[in-house]
Amino acid sequence: MSSSQVNESDIERLTDKDKVELRQFLANEEQRAQIQAQTHHVTQLCWKKCVTGPIKQGTLDRSEESCMSNCVDRFFDLSLFTMKHIQKRT
Repeated sequence: MSSSQVNESDIERLTDKDKVELRQFLANEEQRAQIQAQTHHVTQLCWKKCVTGPIKQGTLDRSEESCMSNCVDRFFDLSLFTMKHIQKRT
């Protein structure tokens, strides 16, 4: 068993306050992992869309940079719109 694994008996020994803190910590870590995955997905999607040739100077050219910025902005606009729509339905 690795040191990162936790037995159920270990959790049972925690106080109620510690259990709440542990649940919150795990929820925060899950949210962080989701944000990282989403960021990776957006980066990959926008890169494939905007960077169609080799990078010649170690930086994106103006059109690629503009495309990347617009792509990311539209993704976040869509995410915000979707969240607002879901909130209205609940």
